[in-house]
This record gives sequence, structure tokens and C-alpha cells, in this order.
Amino acid sequence: MNLKGKNAIITGGGRGLGKAVAQILANEGVNVGITGRNENYLKITANELKATGVKVAYAVFNVDNELEVKAGIESLAEQLGGVDILVNNAGIGDFGSIEEMPSETWEQVIRTNLFGVYYVAKAVHPFLKEKGQGDIVNVASTAGLKGGPNMSAYAASKAAVVSLSQSMMAEWRKENIRVITLTPSTIASDMSINGGLTDGNPDKVLQPEDFAEWVRDILKMNRRALIANGSIFSTNP
Repeated sequence: MNLKGKNAIITGGGRGLGKAVAQILANEGVNVGITGRNENYLKITANELKATGVKVAYAVFNVDNELEVKAGIESLAEQLGGVDILVNNAGIGDFGSIEEMPSETWEQVIRTNLFGVYYVAKAVHPFLKEKGQGDIVNVASTAGLKGGPNMSAYAASKAAVVSLSQSMMAEWRKENIRVITLTPSTIASDMSINGGLTDGNPDKVLQPEDFAEWVRDILKMNRRALIANGSIFSTNP
């Protein structure tokens, strides 16, 4: 399908995976709204996206605050002229052993990664329902399919996102809304590099643009087709 003229909202779109997705969609002629907590990152990315000639907007809010989410999504939908695509990408990763990680940190990972996906999807759903179709891409992780040491909060949050996303698909599929659950392995993002998960070697490790190309290609599939779940791995990390 041709994506030109569609309107997309990408959470965590100021940098990393979100920025890469926003850029590749803008290159396809998609009007883009990006969200995040750091206005400076959003301004820089928004200015870069405007060079493609599409409509660009941004909203600053925390995805774990439902009131902020609702207001931010409504603002972006108004500026863009509606919503066709949501990429639920915003998330955090704090790593450490179960006994050493502070409970407050553990809970914050859950609030951001799980409640954030829930709040944003819930806020976007009325706009997709109004159009009679749409796409929601929920970014989980292979960590949500199999937990590991020192990642209990992150793995638990992403496992919950997988289940939440499956429930969304079951409820909204009949409204012609495709809900797509993606579980990438380690990608060379700021979070994974700063967390010591990868050195970011572009010859061996997935890069943000690889993930962005994957998202674009899934969205371009004919609407009769739904990629319900998908994983992407580095070939030889």
C-alpha cells in the first residue's frame, strides 16, 4: 500500500528507534507526530523531519500519566488532521538483579513500558475507530518472550505488553484496526548501549534503521493481511 498522506504518531520519537521510524515514514510521505519527555530532542527531530515536506508536530508528555497522554494525543491528532498509525515505541530499560534494584525503579519500568502502551493506545483508538481503520504497532521485546538475569522489570513489562497487545488485537480487529506486536532483540539504541547490552557494532548488531525498515514494510502490506506478531534478530552478533 501507498502510505503517502497518512498520519502517524510515534511515541519516544525524539531519538533512537522512534526517530528512525519517524524518519522512514516521513520519507514515505506520512505526516508525523512525535512524542517524548525531552522537548529539545523533539524540536531537533521535528526540524529534520520537516525537510521531507510532510506535516510535522510534537507533544511533550510522560506516557505513564494518563491525563498528559490524552491531552497530548488530542493535540497531535488536531494538528495532523487525524490519526491512521500509532507506533507505541516509548519505553525505558533499567537493569539489575531482583534483590539490588530499588522497588521504585522496578515499578517505574512497569509504569512506563506497560501503562504507557495502554494509555496511548486507548487515547488513539477513538481516532482510528472514527476513520474505520488504522494500525497500532506495539513495540515489545524478545525479553518479553524469555526473561533473563538482571532484567526482571524490563522482561516483565515487555511480557505484559505482548499480552496486552494480543488482547487489543482480539478486541479491535473487527473494527479493521490492525494491532501488530513486535519483539525485536537487542538493537544499537542509546538505551541498550548505555545499559551495556551491546557495543552497537554496525557490522554485527541491529541498527535503528533496520527496525524502521521492518515497521515500514509491515505497514505497507495490503490491509487484508495482518502480521500479528513478529521478531527480528541480529544475524551473527
